[in-house]
Amino acid sequence: MLDCLAVGMGGFLGAVCRYLVGLIPMEERFAFPVKTFAINLAGSFVIGIIASLAMKQGVLGPRAVLFLKVGLCGGFTTFSSFALETGSLLKEGNMAAAMAYAVLSMALGVAAVFAGEAVAG
Repeated sequence: MLDCLAVGMGGFLGAVCRYLVGLIPMEERFAFPVKTFAINLAGSFVIGIIASLAMKQGVLGPRAVLFLKVGLCGGFTTFSSFALETGSLLKEGNMAAAMAYAVLSMALGVAAVFAGEAVAG
């Protein structure tokens, strides 16, 4: 039960942070979902740091990992929004933006995980 509470509390914080980032006023000149893209990269970077601290250095306990990785990062990142926005771009006929968004999100997201792991040591 404590594991569930840890995940729930982390998810609450991650979701609230995601909401607050969504409120940042930004003029979007392009059909590219910049905020969701940035959130996914930041979440990938942070989860890389958490994974490194947990696995390589043993700094984090199992419950802290659940709180941070499953809860916080899971609540903060926005894969469902990513999928919806990519689909919307395709429906609007904006194939180039949809492909750029999908490929860059995946490639740079994975790179951000490795960068997070490298930063954490």
